[in-house]
Amino acid sequence: MSEEKYNLRYLTQIAMVAALGGLLFGYDWVVIGGAKPFYEPFFGIAGSPLLQGWAISSALVGCMAGAVLSGLISDRYGRRNVLILAAALFLISAIGTGLANTFSIFIFYRIVGGVGIGLASTASPVYIAEVSPAPIRGRFVSINQLTIVIGILLAQIINWLIAEEVPANATGQEILASWNGQTGWRWMFWAEAVPAALFFGLMWAVPESPRWLVKARQPQKAKTILAKVGGAAYADRAARDIEETLKAQHGKTNLFAALRQKPVRAILALGVFLAVLQQWCGINVIFMYAEEVFTAAGYSLSDMLFNIVITGSVNLIFTFAAMALVDKIGRKPLMLIGLGGLSAIYLLVGLFYSMQVSGWPVLLLIVLAIACYAMTLAPVTWVILSEIFPNQIRGAAMAIATFALWVGNALLAYFFPIINQAINASGSFWVFAGICIAGLIFVWFRLPETKGKTLEEIELHV
Repeated sequence: MSEEKYNLRYLTQIAMVAALGGLLFGYDWVVIGGAKPFYEPFFGIAGSPLLQGWAISSALVGCMAGAVLSGLISDRYGRRNVLILAAALFLISAIGTGLANTFSIFIFYRIVGGVGIGLASTASPVYIAEVSPAPIRGRFVSINQLTIVIGILLAQIINWLIAEEVPANATGQEILASWNGQTGWRWMFWAEAVPAALFFGLMWAVPESPRWLVKARQPQKAKTILAKVGGAAYADRAARDIEETLKAQHGKTNLFAALRQKPVRAILALGVFLAVLQQWCGINVIFMYAEEVFTAAGYSLSDMLFNIVITGSVNLIFTFAAMALVDKIGRKPLMLIGLGGLSAIYLLVGLFYSMQVSGWPVLLLIVLAIACYAMTLAPVTWVILSEIFPNQIRGAAMAIATFALWVGNALLAYFFPIINQAINASGSFWVFAGICIAGLIFVWFRLPETKGKTLEEIELHV
């Protein structure tokens, strides 16, 4: 079927609503970096690397819990209901975090927001993949990554606009006594309530995933949605293919029995590796620990807030490039390009730090790394994860991969301040270069290409 015969307007509308989960994921994930210099003096944790790491990684603990919860309820209650729950948690977290007056309350609401991220990061790409036809699925699943990037940039811009000018040599006590230290950081979190409320309201108007409806023995409802996407003939053919793959599960209706099958274990292992690789490739450190990365390069606190807006803008621009390429070039070539490019860039960044080079050369390399990541690993990993798992267990399998992703992210966020203190910025980036080289070798030999195949064809051949 030609692309022109699909109802692209309808697909775009429902994909964009579902992808608001990605926007909130991106915002909630990155807002902490801009607020960090101001809430740390407020809560008295500026001198404690362990508490600093816990402030960042606590939300990621929630992400892990959200991924597990998604695995328990997504295949049972549907993708749509998971996303509605995620929206409610984002709204609660945004309001509660901004109101926090003690570190423990702050941590509690960060964990609540993390549960929302875990739910949305699992369900949003799966939902979009399950409503999208094969020839354009990569592009539409990449919308979720686009909204993640928009959420990141939105958080960076809001942080920059809210924060008042900070003197170059301001002490912790001076920051604490300022508007930034008392109130500004709260508004950075409260701003998230607006898109969270929008997400919660709009999700009630979005249909359920047709593939989940077939699995839930509601084939007529599934055909109605599929017909809106591609017409009656497309709906009949797609529904028939979905039913056939569900019947081919060798009678394993028990979820845990299905997950233990040898072919499924191999696909799960692939998904877990790719998920962790995306987190350990080094870009997350630039976003979560922007203060340390840019001050090590010689920038002031105010310069740092502006620099992360630059990096966020580059992230957005090159995500559009990824959306244009993912269904043309394919998933595997983009992954190889990304891992090779990041390896080379990190080796240079580490060299510059070791030689005490500062200023724009380091900023340029960091911008190049973000551009490389945004065009490759960032969207393509989510596309692959949403494609490779069988229909019968897609929700649970995606939850396992996402859980591994957030475990990797949480470990990185918690231990980076300690590692960075021990081996300095140069050593940290050389470690990330080594991880990317190892990932390059793995992807070259183990990753199959899924471009242009239906989810049912992928299930039969991957």
